Amino acid sequence: MTSTADYAQLRAQLDTLTTEAFRPELAEIDRRSTLEIARTMNDEDTTVPAAVAERLPQIAAAIDGTAARMADGGRLIYAGAGTAGRLGVLDASECPPTFNTDPGEVLGLIAGGPSAMVTAVEGAEDSKELAAADLAAIGLTDRDTVVGISASGRTPYAIGAVEHARAQGALTIGLSCNAGSALAAAADHGIEVVVGPELLTGSTRLKAGTAQKLVLNMLSTITMIRLGKTYGNLMVDVRASNEKLRARSRRIVALATGAPDHEIEAALAATDGEVKNAILTLLGEVDGPAAARLLADSHGHLRAALQAARTP
Repeated sequence: MTSTADYAQLRAQLDTLTTEAFRPELAEIDRRSTLEIARTMNDEDTTVPAAVAERLPQIAAAIDGTAARMADGGRLIYAGAGTAGRLGVLDASECPPTFNTDPGEVLGLIAGGPSAMVTAVEGAEDSKELAAADLAAIGLTDRDTVVGISASGRTPYAIGAVEHARAQGALTIGLSCNAGSALAAAADHGIEVVVGPELLTGSTRLKAGTAQKLVLNMLSTITMIRLGKTYGNLMVDVRASNEKLRARSRRIVALATGAPDHEIEAALAATDGEVKNAILTLLGEVDGPAAARLLADSHGHLRAALQAARTP
């Protein structure tokens, strides 16, 4: 049971966090018109990209490290509690349809398990041991990258994930929204995006959540670019699992090659619908099996496979 002294210590910690700071100028925001509140909130949101921009060198270094590990068979694993954990799960879940990754390549762990995506699990975020157990359950290796996510930078679950992963030799990234955070200090790559106090005191699903989403977008997207999952700005590894994505697949092949529809249909038929392979058959003037072989030899990088196809 938590004592009064423990609560006093926690309150003292929260008082030092920028993300928890009280803003007197907004103390009567509930008396403003709806449009005024919306304008204020929008103005607050516009400051987030600038805060992210200040951390781009650290973000880039973390991405390069992640891509190197994943190229060697490692995984990208997010770990967080509450909003931070949900954002990690969201980013991970978008990778298979966007980049045709295996569902096990990018994972999101949330304190309290899957049910915590929709219902708060009391006390789960306070356990470092739970984070270590969750990582052990998925067979963490030293080729993996673990990203601890916490707006405050003090959440035990996120810190515990990073500490356990680093002890196992995995690459670690600590993403927080307070300077001098314990999470950043525990990680190989500390990324502290300081967005300042929230519109609603301590409601870090707002600016802090937006900042975390922007950084996670970069971590996954640019890592996938580095891994050859795109050709220029085209999603050539898209998984055509529904009619919309099948139409997008044909459009991507058209944009990459400029080929007429009948050639695109033939190329996709010859490559079992694989966009990257279809593009290679058209631009490299090779058949389906040759395209598959060239892409395997180039570790999935279409530009390298094209160069090999064109080399006498």
